[in-house]
Amino acid sequence: MAKPQFVSLFAGCGGMDLGFVQAGFEPVAAYDNWGAAVENYTSNIGGHAEVWDLSISRLPSGEKKCDVVIAGSPCQGFSTAGKRKVDDPRNKLLDAAIKTSIDLNPKVIVLENVLGLLSGEHRIYWDNACKKLSKAGYKTLTQVVDARDCGIPQTRRRVVMLAWRTKKDPEPIGTVNKRVTLASVLSNIRGVCNHHPVALQKDSDDFRIAQKIAQGQKLCDVRGGSNAVHTWDIPEVFGETTAREKHVLVEVMQIRRRVRSRDYGDADPVSTRLLVEALGKTAVHDINSLVDKGFLKMVNDDVDLKHGFNGKYRRLKDKGASFTVDTKFGDPRYFLHPSQHRGLTVREAARIQGFPDAYVFQGFVRDQYKMIGNAVPPPMGKAIASAIRSILV
Repeated sequence: MAKPQFVSLFAGCGGMDLGFVQAGFEPVAAYDNWGAAVENYTSNIGGHAEVWDLSISRLPSGEKKCDVVIAGSPCQGFSTAGKRKVDDPRNKLLDAAIKTSIDLNPKVIVLENVLGLLSGEHRIYWDNACKKLSKAGYKTLTQVVDARDCGIPQTRRRVVMLAWRTKKDPEPIGTVNKRVTLASVLSNIRGVCNHHPVALQKDSDDFRIAQKIAQGQKLCDVRGGSNAVHTWDIPEVFGETTAREKHVLVEVMQIRRRVRSRDYGDADPVSTRLLVEALGKTAVHDINSLVDKGFLKMVNDDVDLKHGFNGKYRRLKDKGASFTVDTKFGDPRYFLHPSQHRGLTVREAARIQGFPDAYVFQGFVRDQYKMIGNAVPPPMGKAIASAIRSILV
């Protein structure tokens, strides 16, 4: 049987495309509006990719026919890591993907995006996608796919819609029998292309912080538990605190999440009155001292933690799965190697995403991390392709 053919929209550097190729599909066209990503795609997958902005214009007439269209439209407007504005212009690109896919008239359409698209007000975009595809004669199935179930040691979950108009229905997107660990994909990496480790300078604050972060831990003042290392536990970087001041900081950390005044977010500034009730009048002196030292800040008449981020310097675990690979994966202020005091190299990020070592990334290093972080992991693409392979007869 001839290889089923596919067209890729918002292809990026070709993560999902590579998975389809590995599953026995033939790419006939791929489009993305980022020239650097298209250059990497062309160098590693084939010369059928070109720069095209689907938000501005439809594809040129006379496009080659295909069996499948795959589309991973931009996710930033839907992601819980962002501001999640319902009217973010990037959200409309999902509609552009659907219109273009229907124009190409394939047997199967595959849409992929972040899980946040299914929650809150953003759900309307996905529901509208289902309605438009159904109106065009497609059956639809939505499934949440976990990267760990595709043989990837990474806590990355994505929502996938399969839309088809064939006699047979697709199989559910399958899973591997055994999950792999991070250590298994980071081994035997010395000398591989795109692997250039950069150790933290031993006289830097980054190095001093990294020394205090064990596997599975992160620098975080807003959470308790064994996985959170607080700034007040690293006096050589953030300054000394007394035992009483630490007690105040822990109390603020706990009360700010327990006593709420807003219906959004997960914490609020704490009133001085509550702290005095819990700790006594001496708390006022300690609060003022902690404000001066940079551990607390005043918010009108209330007090809050100065370092409000929910985790930096996250150290990966050898025997577990990685955090989701994102565009900042090479920055040690966000992610640390499991056993070395440094960030992750381009090749390490690529391996965690499931890219083969034969895929060589080119261009500015920051762009390489961005391409990898934005990509659909190739093994996930292969699992999706395998689910629809049997219905394309």
